[in-house]
Amino acid sequence: MCNLVSKIHGLMKKHFLYAIAILYCGCIFASCASSGVKRIKDIPFDKKNNLKLDVYASEKITEPKKVLVFVHGGRWKTGKKSQYKFFGNRFARKGVVTVIVDYRLSPRTDYRGMAADVATAVKWVQENIISYGGNDREIFLAGHSAGGQLAALVSVDKRYFDSLKIVNPVKGTILIDPFGLNMYKFLSNESFKKDPVYYEVFSKDTVAWRDGSPVYHLNKSMPPSLLFVGGKTYPVITESTKEY
Repeated sequence: MCNLVSKIHGLMKKHFLYAIAILYCGCIFASCASSGVKRIKDIPFDKKNNLKLDVYASEKITEPKKVLVFVHGGRWKTGKKSQYKFFGNRFARKGVVTVIVDYRLSPRTDYRGMAADVATAVKWVQENIISYGGNDREIFLAGHSAGGQLAALVSVDKRYFDSLKIVNPVKGTILIDPFGLNMYKFLSNESFKKDPVYYEVFSKDTVAWRDGSPVYHLNKSMPPSLLFVGGKTYPVITESTKEY
Protein backbone atom coordinates (compact mmCIF):
# COMPACT_ATOMS: atom_id res chain seq x y z
CA MET A 1 0.00 0.00 0.00
CA CYS A 2 2.86 2.35 0.86
CA ASN A 3 4.35 1.88 -2.63
CA LEU A 4 0.97 2.71 -4.16
CA VAL A 5 0.69 5.85 -2.07
CA SER A 6 4.21 6.89 -3.07
CA LYS A 7 3.35 6.53 -6.77
CA ILE A 8 0.13 8.45 -6.33
CA HIS A 9 2.01 11.28 -4.63
CA GLY A 10 4.16 11.74 -7.71
CA LEU A 11 1.14 11.54 -9.99
CA MET A 12 -0.62 14.27 -8.04
CA LYS A 13 1.90 16.86 -9.13
CA LYS A 14 0.87 16.53 -12.79
CA HIS A 15 -2.63 15.12 -12.70
CA PHE A 16 -4.28 16.28 -9.49
CA LEU A 17 -7.85 15.38 -10.38
CA TYR A 18 -6.97 11.84 -11.45
CA ALA A 19 -4.75 11.30 -8.43
CA ILE A 20 -7.57 12.35 -6.12
CA ALA A 21 -9.87 9.72 -7.58
CA ILE A 22 -7.24 6.97 -7.34
CA LEU A 23 -6.26 7.93 -3.82
CA TYR A 24 -9.89 8.00 -2.73
CA CYS A 25 -10.24 4.38 -3.75
CA GLY A 26 -6.96 3.41 -2.16
CA CYS A 27 -7.54 5.13 1.16
CA ILE A 28 -10.65 3.06 1.80
CA PHE A 29 -8.41 0.03 2.19
CA ALA A 30 -5.40 1.82 3.67
CA SER A 31 -4.22 0.98 7.15
CA CYS A 32 -1.66 3.74 7.50
CA ALA A 33 -1.87 5.75 10.71
CA SER A 34 -2.85 9.43 10.81
CA SER A 35 0.32 10.54 12.60
CA GLY A 36 1.71 13.85 11.41
CA VAL A 37 -1.76 15.21 10.69
CA LYS A 38 -3.55 17.92 12.60
CA ARG A 39 -7.34 17.98 12.62
CA ILE A 40 -9.07 21.22 13.46
CA LYS A 41 -12.68 20.22 13.97
CA ASP A 42 -16.02 21.95 14.30
CA ILE A 43 -15.03 25.27 12.75
CA PRO A 44 -18.20 27.37 12.22
CA PHE A 45 -18.69 28.56 8.66
CA ASP A 46 -22.38 29.45 8.90
CA LYS A 47 -23.41 30.46 12.41
CA LYS A 48 -26.98 31.22 11.35
CA ASN A 49 -27.57 27.58 10.39
CA ASN A 50 -25.12 26.15 12.93
CA LEU A 51 -22.96 24.56 10.24
CA LYS A 52 -19.37 23.51 10.83
CA LEU A 53 -16.45 21.97 8.98
CA ASP A 54 -13.25 20.08 9.79
CA VAL A 55 -9.81 20.88 8.38
CA TYR A 56 -7.10 18.23 8.02
CA ALA A 57 -3.53 19.31 7.27
CA SER A 58 -0.03 17.95 7.56
CA GLU A 59 1.96 19.23 10.51
CA LYS A 60 4.93 19.77 8.20
CA ILE A 61 3.56 22.23 5.64
CA THR A 62 6.26 24.59 4.38
CA GLU A 63 4.35 26.15 1.50
CA PRO A 64 0.64 26.54 0.59
CA LYS A 65 -0.87 23.24 -0.54
CA LYS A 66 -3.73 22.31 -2.83
CA VAL A 67 -7.10 22.18 -1.08
CA LEU A 68 -9.80 19.52 -1.38
CA VAL A 69 -13.31 20.30 -0.10
CA PHE A 70 -15.38 17.14 0.35
CA VAL A 71 -19.20 16.85 0.43
CA HIS A 72 -20.55 13.60 1.89
CA GLY A 73 -23.45 11.60 0.49
CA GLY A 74 -26.46 10.04 2.19
CA ARG A 75 -29.47 10.57 -0.11
CA TRP A 76 -29.61 14.21 1.05
CA LYS A 77 -31.05 12.90 4.32
CA THR A 78 -28.22 11.32 6.31
CA GLY A 79 -24.46 11.57 6.79
CA LYS A 80 -22.07 13.83 8.66
CA LYS A 81 -18.52 15.04 8.37
CA SER A 82 -17.24 13.01 11.34
CA GLN A 83 -17.74 9.81 9.34
CA TYR A 84 -14.92 10.80 6.99
CA LYS A 85 -11.98 11.25 9.34
CA PHE A 86 -10.15 8.49 7.44
CA PHE A 87 -10.60 10.51 4.25
CA GLY A 88 -9.22 13.73 5.71
CA ASN A 89 -6.30 12.00 7.39
CA ARG A 90 -5.15 10.12 4.28
CA PHE A 91 -5.25 13.13 1.99
CA ALA A 92 -3.56 15.37 4.54
CA ARG A 93 -0.72 12.86 4.87
CA LYS A 94 -0.13 13.25 1.14
CA GLY A 95 0.10 17.02 1.32
CA VAL A 96 -3.48 17.95 0.43
CA VAL A 97 -5.23 20.28 2.87
CA THR A 98 -8.63 18.64 3.18
CA VAL A 99 -11.88 20.24 4.32
CA ILE A 100 -14.90 18.08 5.13
CA VAL A 101 -18.14 19.97 5.48
CA ASP A 102 -21.57 19.47 6.96
CA TYR A 103 -24.70 20.88 5.34
CA ARG A 104 -28.38 20.99 6.18
CA LEU A 105 -30.19 17.76 5.43
CA SER A 106 -33.75 16.92 4.40
CA PRO A 107 -36.36 17.72 5.63
CA ARG A 108 -34.64 20.75 7.13
CA THR A 109 -34.08 22.20 3.67
CA ASP A 110 -34.22 21.28 -0.02
CA TYR A 111 -31.48 20.94 -2.64
CA ARG A 112 -31.24 24.71 -3.05
CA GLY A 113 -30.48 25.19 0.64
CA MET A 114 -27.98 22.34 0.63
CA ALA A 115 -26.16 23.70 -2.41
CA ALA A 116 -26.12 27.15 -0.81
CA ASP A 117 -24.52 25.61 2.28
CA VAL A 118 -21.81 23.99 0.17
CA ALA A 119 -21.12 27.26 -1.65
CA THR A 120 -20.92 29.07 1.70
CA ALA A 121 -18.39 26.50 2.92
CA VAL A 122 -16.27 26.98 -0.20
CA LYS A 123 -16.39 30.75 0.34
CA TRP A 124 -15.15 30.25 3.90
CA VAL A 125 -12.33 28.09 2.55
CA GLN A 126 -11.31 30.72 0.03
CA GLU A 127 -11.20 33.39 2.73
CA ASN A 128 -9.55 31.39 5.52
CA ILE A 129 -7.70 28.32 4.30
CA ILE A 130 -4.35 30.08 4.00
CA SER A 131 -4.25 30.12 7.81
CA TYR A 132 -4.29 26.31 7.74
CA GLY A 133 -1.60 25.89 5.09
CA GLY A 134 -3.88 25.79 2.05
CA ASN A 135 -3.60 27.65 -1.23
CA ASP A 136 -6.74 29.76 -1.71
CA ARG A 137 -6.19 29.71 -5.48
CA GLU A 138 -6.07 25.91 -5.71
CA ILE A 139 -9.45 24.80 -4.37
CA PHE A 140 -10.96 21.54 -5.66
CA LEU A 141 -14.48 20.40 -4.81
CA ALA A 142 -15.39 16.71 -4.42
CA GLY A 143 -18.61 14.90 -3.58
CA HIS A 144 -19.84 11.35 -3.22
CA SER A 145 -23.33 10.14 -4.23
CA ALA A 146 -25.83 12.88 -3.26
CA GLY A 147 -22.82 14.96 -2.29
CA GLY A 148 -21.69 14.59 -5.89
CA GLN A 149 -24.92 16.20 -7.08
CA LEU A 150 -24.37 19.12 -4.72
CA ALA A 151 -20.70 19.54 -5.64
CA ALA A 152 -21.55 19.44 -9.34
CA LEU A 153 -24.46 21.87 -9.00
CA VAL A 154 -22.39 24.41 -7.10
CA SER A 155 -19.58 24.09 -9.65
CA VAL A 156 -21.72 24.61 -12.77
CA ASP A 157 -24.68 26.75 -11.67
CA LYS A 158 -23.21 30.23 -11.20
CA ARG A 159 -26.15 31.46 -9.16
CA TYR A 160 -24.80 29.95 -5.95
CA PHE A 161 -21.54 31.85 -5.93
CA ASP A 162 -23.18 34.90 -7.49
CA SER A 163 -25.50 35.08 -4.48
CA LEU A 164 -22.40 35.25 -2.27
CA LYS A 165 -20.93 37.95 -4.50
CA ILE A 166 -17.79 35.97 -5.35
CA VAL A 167 -16.37 34.49 -8.52
CA ASN A 168 -16.44 30.69 -8.62
CA PRO A 169 -13.14 29.69 -6.92
CA VAL A 170 -13.39 25.98 -7.78
CA LYS A 171 -10.50 24.86 -9.99
CA GLY A 172 -11.76 21.32 -10.53
CA THR A 173 -14.60 19.03 -9.50
CA ILE A 174 -14.26 15.36 -8.56
CA LEU A 175 -17.54 13.41 -8.60
CA ILE A 176 -17.44 9.98 -6.96
CA ASP A 177 -20.40 7.76 -7.88
CA PRO A 178 -22.53 10.91 -8.16
CA PHE A 179 -26.27 10.39 -7.81
CA GLY A 180 -28.69 13.05 -9.03
CA LEU A 181 -26.88 14.56 -11.99
CA ASN A 182 -30.17 14.33 -13.90
CA MET A 183 -33.00 14.30 -11.38
CA TYR A 184 -35.45 15.38 -14.07
CA LYS A 185 -34.90 12.17 -15.98
CA PHE A 186 -34.83 10.06 -12.83
CA LEU A 187 -38.07 11.41 -11.36
CA SER A 188 -39.80 11.42 -14.74
CA ASN A 189 -39.22 7.70 -15.23
CA GLU A 190 -42.21 5.84 -13.85
CA SER A 191 -40.25 2.56 -13.73
CA PHE A 192 -38.31 3.90 -10.76
CA LYS A 193 -39.84 3.34 -7.37
CA LYS A 194 -40.66 6.76 -5.96
CA ASP A 195 -39.26 7.50 -2.54
CA PRO A 196 -40.70 10.40 -0.49
CA VAL A 197 -37.20 11.66 0.26
CA TYR A 198 -36.74 12.69 -3.37
CA TYR A 199 -39.89 14.78 -3.30
CA GLU A 200 -38.85 16.34 -0.01
CA VAL A 201 -35.60 17.44 -1.61
CA PHE A 202 -36.72 18.23 -5.17
CA SER A 203 -40.50 18.69 -4.73
CA LYS A 204 -43.02 17.45 -7.30
CA ASP A 205 -42.40 20.41 -9.58
CA THR A 206 -40.74 19.31 -12.82
CA VAL A 207 -39.16 22.76 -13.17
CA ALA A 208 -37.35 22.17 -9.89
CA TRP A 209 -36.20 18.75 -11.10
CA ARG A 210 -34.41 20.39 -14.04
CA ASP A 211 -33.14 23.27 -11.92
CA GLY A 212 -31.55 20.81 -9.49
CA SER A 213 -29.98 18.68 -12.21
CA PRO A 214 -26.36 19.66 -12.93
CA VAL A 215 -26.56 18.29 -16.49
CA TYR A 216 -28.84 21.19 -17.42
CA HIS A 217 -26.32 23.77 -16.22
CA LEU A 218 -23.23 22.59 -18.08
CA ASN A 219 -21.35 25.46 -19.72
CA LYS A 220 -18.06 26.27 -21.38
CA SER A 221 -16.73 28.23 -18.41
CA MET A 222 -17.33 25.51 -15.83
CA PRO A 223 -14.28 24.06 -14.06
CA PRO A 224 -12.92 20.74 -15.39
CA SER A 225 -14.57 17.65 -13.91
CA LEU A 226 -13.55 14.08 -13.25
CA LEU A 227 -16.24 11.43 -12.78
CA PHE A 228 -15.25 8.37 -10.80
CA VAL A 229 -17.77 5.54 -11.21
CA GLY A 230 -17.61 2.15 -9.50
CA GLY A 231 -17.96 -0.99 -11.58
CA LYS A 232 -20.83 -2.26 -9.45
CA THR A 233 -22.60 1.01 -8.76
CA TYR A 234 -26.31 1.58 -9.43
CA PRO A 235 -27.19 1.61 -13.15
CA VAL A 236 -28.93 4.98 -12.79
CA ILE A 237 -25.62 6.49 -11.65
CA THR A 238 -23.73 4.94 -14.54
CA GLU A 239 -26.26 6.23 -17.05
CA SER A 240 -26.44 9.77 -15.70
CA THR A 241 -22.68 10.18 -15.70
CA LYS A 242 -22.68 9.53 -19.45
CA GLU A 243 -24.67 12.73 -19.91
CA TYR A 244 -22.29 14.88 -17.91
